[in-house]
Amino acid sequence: MISLKILIDIGHPAHVHFFKYFIWEMENKGHEVLITARRKESAFELLNYYGFKFIDLGINKKGLVNKALGLLSTDLKLLKISRKFKPDVLTGIGNPYIAQVSKILGSKSILFTDTEHASLINNLSVPFSNFVLTPSCFLKDLGHKHIRYNGYHELAYLHPNWFKEEKDILKDLNIKKNEKFFILRSVSWQASHDVGYHGISKEQMSKTINLLENYGRVFLSSEYNDKSFDEYTIKAHPAKIHTLMAHSSLYMGEGATMASESAILGVPSFYISPLLGTMGNFEELEKKYGLLYSFKNAESALVPISKLLENNMLPEWEKKREKLLKDKIDVTSFVIDFFQKEIL
Repeated sequence: MISLKILIDIGHPAHVHFFKYFIWEMENKGHEVLITARRKESAFELLNYYGFKFIDLGINKKGLVNKALGLLSTDLKLLKISRKFKPDVLTGIGNPYIAQVSKILGSKSILFTDTEHASLINNLSVPFSNFVLTPSCFLKDLGHKHIRYNGYHELAYLHPNWFKEEKDILKDLNIKKNEKFFILRSVSWQASHDVGYHGISKEQMSKTINLLENYGRVFLSSEYNDKSFDEYTIKAHPAKIHTLMAHSSLYMGEGATMASESAILGVPSFYISPLLGTMGNFEELEKKYGLLYSFKNAESALVPISKLLENNMLPEWEKKREKLLKDKIDVTSFVIDFFQKEIL
């Protein structure tokens, strides 16, 4: 059997989850995988938790000027590594580095994206890629190399064929059987496609917490720069967050990844963002499946949240999730097949 040499560049914790089952399966099939990664939130912590060896490419830069300078620096680091490894294919999510370096090397590249408004990233990567894979609901046409699949990024690791719950997380957080609890999320708005936007204020977060505490416990995943809500902070390994989410009664927050993950797990998801209507996956999760609600600010979400909890509508979400899973594909299996078909 001919084997592939695959270089995967990780730029965000969610990318670890997207690729982890793919990596294990491809290595089981005799392919060789090299992982490079940049320090973004808990990405290194997750890679270490899953036992992945990786090469440190440094810190993700903040601010457009620093990001531009970082692009050249990271390209050079990745080029040096790639010349030594000699990959058949480079891959990543919303990743200009792998696209540009693959073009210089004459290797193939497979780019994944589900963020239509990440125009700068898409402009710096799509022209250099061999294939650009997006969910079928992606709102833009990226040209002849654009391939759509009937799924979402999150189904690469939350599809029932792959998702396995982590042990002891509920016990570690002293969550009793059938106890209601809620997850909130605030983000830093430091991504290149977030420039000029801001999210949930501390006042709005306080109001949300006060409301939810009438119904159950509150856990917060926060990028606030102080300890304003430290008593609510989730004190658990980030690898266990999806198990916690799967047992929660509701999610509300700015984190786009966590919003779609909650919806796909069958948990009512309230997504707060000033960028509504720009992403096809959120449009579909809301309008076709009713698993997610989106609002421009947290204040406007409070009344719908109250109504949902008062009327005990939570059992409906499992039926909605079943419909979604019946419609969508196992994304990891699709990606494995795609690499073996197109690159071998």
